[in-house]
Order: sequence, then C-alpha cells, then structure tokens
Amino acid sequence: MEQFANFKNLVNEALQKADFGGRPDQLYQPIRYTMDGEGKRLRPVLMLAACDLFGGEPEKILEAAIGIELFHNFTLLHDDIMDNAKKRRGKDTVHRKWDNNTAILSGDTMFALAYRWLLKTKHPQIAEMLGTFTQTAIEVCEGQHYDMDFEKSPAVTIAEYLNMIRLKTAVLLGCSVKIGALAANASPRDVQLIYDFGVNIGIAFQLQDDLLDTFGDAEKTGKAPGGDILANKKTYLFLKCLETADAADRQKLLGFYTSNTNHNPQQKIDEVRGLMQKYDTEALAQQEMEQYYATSLHLLNLLYAPREKIEAMLAYAQWLYRRDH
Repeated sequence: MEQFANFKNLVNEALQKADFGGRPDQLYQPIRYTMDGEGKRLRPVLMLAACDLFGGEPEKILEAAIGIELFHNFTLLHDDIMDNAKKRRGKDTVHRKWDNNTAILSGDTMFALAYRWLLKTKHPQIAEMLGTFTQTAIEVCEGQHYDMDFEKSPAVTIAEYLNMIRLKTAVLLGCSVKIGALAANASPRDVQLIYDFGVNIGIAFQLQDDLLDTFGDAEKTGKAPGGDILANKKTYLFLKCLETADAADRQKLLGFYTSNTNHNPQQKIDEVRGLMQKYDTEALAQQEMEQYYATSLHLLNLLYAPREKIEAMLAYAQWLYRRDH
C-alpha cells in the first residue's frame, strides 16, 4: 500500500504545482476550489500504478494523470447541478457556492484543460491515448444522459442500469489504467485486459457508491444519505427492490418515485429504505457488487506482469473495495 500512497502523493504534489489560474477570476476560482478538495485521486493513482505494473515510468505521465483528474471533477460539477446536490466531499458544491451558470462554465473549462494536460504527455502512443480519452468522454456523457432518462422512464431494467453505470462511471477507470498501460508499452492483450479490469472494478465501485448513498454514514461520506432516493434515481437497490417486492409494496415504492407526488423528504427516505431493508436489497446489491469485483481480480491475475506488482494492485483494489466513504 505504501507504493500507492506514494502515487497519490505524486498526484497531489503535481496538482499543487499546477496552474489553474487565469482570468476572469470567477471562472477559475471554482476550478481551484474543486481541485484543492480532498479527493481519493483514484483514477490518476490507478493510471500511475498501471504504468508501473508494466515497467513504465509513472513520473512521465503525471500530466495525463492531472488531465484525467480534471475531467473526472468536471463531470462532478455538472452532475451536482443535475442532481441539485448541496454537498460534495463535505464542502458546498460549486453551483451552491457560486451559481449554476458559473459551475457550467467552470466545468466546461476543466474539460478543455483536461485535453491540454493530456497533450503535454510526450509519448509515441499519444494519439491512441487521446483517442481512448475522447471515446471515454463521449461514453461518460451517454451514461449521464441515460441516468437522466431513467428518472423519467416508467420501466428500467437492471441490465439497462448496469450498462448506464458502465458508461457513466466505469469506463473512466478503464481509460485511466489503459492510458497507464499504453505509456508503459504493454502488449495489446494486456492493454485490453487491464482496461476490462478497470471497467469491472468501476461497476463494483458504483454499486458500492449506491449503497453508501442510501445506507452510508453521513460523517464518513460527506453528504446526507438518501440523495438518490430524493432524486428518484432508479439505482440497482431500487430496481432490485421493485423486482422482489410483493404487489402492494411494489405500488408503494413506485408511488414514492412518482415525480409529481409531494412527499416529506425525510419520510420518503425512511419509507423507501424500510422497503429495501424488508426485501434485503442491500445484501442483493452486495452480491452483484462482489461478482464484478471478483471478475476484476481474475482479469488482473491474467496479466503478464511481475507477480509482486500484480499482488500490490490486488491489495490496493481490495483496500478500495472495503472503503466506507
């Protein structure tokens, strides 16, 4: 784990030195505010770790790692607007601290800055790296739109939901490790395997986030539980509860997710969580999560890389998987 702590320190030091300034100040101040936050730096750390796994030099792709972190945080700015979220990592969201228009423009600027930082990476495979990033950016937007559509759709399947989180969340983890592997000149076979590892563990992480949003501790997660319920998000928890509930409870659950019905927010959260607990939906979601996590570990074990480095990556994945925030 010490090695991964070093990667995170490398990323944080690079972010502290990075210039996110410029004028107008009202455009760039929210960017600095966002990037100064205490994030997990999961995506850039995994990028550096993947590079190291295949014998590359992580220090030489720090610019790409910053680009990935900028892009990830851009998506959070816009996501928070769409969800009308009040808190992010225990701090006021940008659209609450400033306003929606500022958050939109600052997010757009972060998207452009992400490309600028990726372009600073000097590598023979920079075109493939940028191609991977561009395709990922498109897929993330597709996933976000599916997420919006699902809030209004009367019928969403679990398969559709899993595809949505693959696009919205998981492909960016796949992109991160793929760029790291490309930077280390890994074989096409290993590049694909580690990309698939990133996607599978990304789906597991999103299922975990769903669980934390509904059943997590606010002091640890930095946001009040039940946000997905109030936003009528058809998460795995909701869909599985709908699938397993009896007819009466199914109608009750659907009633709470009818957007034109006025419910007391805390009552809605408590009632929906009660139904999920009644049908043991939390355990069912954990089982699904475990399957994607197990697949990701299997893919790691197929890589042609030094065993000790694979073991280190496995240990890091397990540590992240057991997180509670």
